[in-house]
Order: sequence, then C-alpha cells, then structure tokens
Amino acid sequence: MDAFDTLNECLIACVKAAGGSKSVGARLWPEKTLEAAQRHLLHCMNDSKPERLTPEQVLLVARLAREHGCHAYMEFCARHLSYAAPQPVRPVDEVDELRRQVLEMGRTMQAALARLQSLDTPADRTQTLRSAA
Repeated sequence: MDAFDTLNECLIACVKAAGGSKSVGARLWPEKTLEAAQRHLLHCMNDSKPERLTPEQVLLVARLAREHGCHAYMEFCARHLSYAAPQPVRPVDEVDELRRQVLEMGRTMQAALARLQSLDTPADRTQTLRSAA
C-alpha cells in the first residue's frame, strides 16, 4: 500500500493501474480524440494546470482502478479521513448476498400471505357479520 500525500498522486496511480492515461482519458471523454482526452486527463492531474476532474469523474477513475485490483483511492480516503482500512467486497460476494436477501424476503412474504389468508376465511367474515347484527 503506497502512502500518497496528495489526491493527484493517488489518482495518477489509479490511472496507471487502470490502463494508463490514454485508456482512462477515452473512458472519461469519449467525444474527444484519444490524444485530446489523454492530454486533458494529464492536465487535470497536474497541480500547476487549472483543469480538474469532477467528483463523478474521480469516482469513475477509482472504479476503473478497482476493476484492475487497485484500491489506492479508497485507502487514500480512509487514511486521510481517519477511517479503518477499507475491505474490498468482490462483486460476486455482493451478488450472492443480494440473492440471499431476496430469497429471504420471498419466504417472509409467503408466510405473511399465508397468515393473512388464514385470518381472512369466509367463516370469519360470516361470524363478524352475525356479531354486528
């Protein structure tokens, strides 16, 4: 784990991990030529230039880096904001957990519907009508 002093240093490492400035620049600005997108990205990560990435673009860079096994952005944020070291969750694990939750909700709904049906029998309604009369 590298200890970066600045966010730009961290982002530079993320861009390198995600395939380099040409590849990432093209993902950030598909409407630009490859060279123009690369140049713009390099300017955004240069402290002496006025260009900057938007928060959404920073997240995209972090996500692209994460897809390549680089967690530098999350580690940088955790360290600079005094959080515990982040623990990456594999997307497969998350999908499995969500499936488990959906199945459990389905079982809960089936049980609630069965209970509702047992409480809402015609005999109960007839008894209620007689009691009211």
